[in-house]
Amino acid sequence: MFFGGGNIASKLAQLLLSLPAVLWAITFHEFCHGYAAMRLGDPTAKLDGRLSLNPLHHLDPVGALCLLLFRFGWAKPVPINPGYFKHPKRDMVIVSLAGAAGNILTAFVCAQLVKLFPSLFQNYGAQQFILIMIYMNVGLAVFNLIPVPPLDGSRVLYVLLPYKWLHIYHSLERYGMFIILGLIAFGILPRIMDPAMRLVLSIII
Repeated sequence: MFFGGGNIASKLAQLLLSLPAVLWAITFHEFCHGYAAMRLGDPTAKLDGRLSLNPLHHLDPVGALCLLLFRFGWAKPVPINPGYFKHPKRDMVIVSLAGAAGNILTAFVCAQLVKLFPSLFQNYGAQQFILIMIYMNVGLAVFNLIPVPPLDGSRVLYVLLPYKWLHIYHSLERYGMFIILGLIAFGILPRIMDPAMRLVLSIII
């Protein structure tokens, strides 16, 4: 869990510092999906009012709570219509990866701010906030790249799979959330995410 140690006061402080980080992470993630789709010719997200940095347009309460507590979560998915794309397979991969790319970019910028302006982060609260921003965004990016429906990684997998295997994907698609819950219940998800997060953090920090 994200709030695994410390007394009640420190946990509450971390919770308060985490709220803006969660709202930014999920909002920018979905915005990047919509923006990438628009640049590739799909206006669906814009027409649906989802090309916005207003968290209320993207918030899924359960997904946000999971991100707040466990470092992984989700938002309401931005609507995408591949029919607008000139190169549907390539463009779908780009759009699918755009959300995670936005989160990793956020984490990278936060890490560089600490390096460039260390005096701004001598305060404990500022240190905690920037660390939470980094970990929250990397966690959301890595979680969404897991190739299980309805996560972004599954869209990439769908595009890359040979045609003869697509029926297997479709048969598993309806059970995606159950698969994710199983990964959580059996402690498999941290074994997947932790090494991947360490790798990303080692690159950006």
